Amino acid sequence: MSPSYFVPLAQADYQALAQSAYLKGPLQPFKGKGSLATWANQCFDLRDGLIGLASGRLLAQARAYPFNRLPVQLCPQVTGAGTTFLRWRNISRTSMGVALWEGLMADPTTPGVLLDDLLVLEQQRIVLNLQISLTHSLARQAEACARKWAHAEAIHRQYTRPHFTTEDDQP
Repeated sequence: MSPSYFVPLAQADYQALAQSAYLKGPLQPFKGKGSLATWANQCFDLRDGLIGLASGRLLAQARAYPFNRLPVQLCPQVTGAGTTFLRWRNISRTSMGVALWEGLMADPTTPGVLLDDLLVLEQQRIVLNLQISLTHSLARQAEACARKWAHAEAIHRQYTRPHFTTEDDQP
């Protein structure tokens, strides 16, 4: 087996994130829009932690020797929604996507000792992008749910505030 230049994320890398925002959230009984908003913030924090792992651990390695000598690089892409995903990009920044990684794997000039590491790097990219996407979506849904909760409470208050009743209004 060839030497390994890339060290994949391990359980320990996720440990602090898992403790900060345990994902039983959707199954817990929420007690008001405040708890939904709190959970949304926990999801955003978890997403940001995952982005930190991607930037700090994966990109740091992908930008170092020997990967920085390749014609295709792993780069962050910030979206309009405010999250960051990892994408493959050529050096001239004219093309982006997994097809570049596939081409890198097929290129006979890519050192054979890097092929295993490039596979693990791609697998880590896929998983982290999934985790970032899921936590971002959960947070956005929790925020929307908190707004709906507040709206429902406002409507309820509108129709249950004390008003003058007559004997005809009695059940």
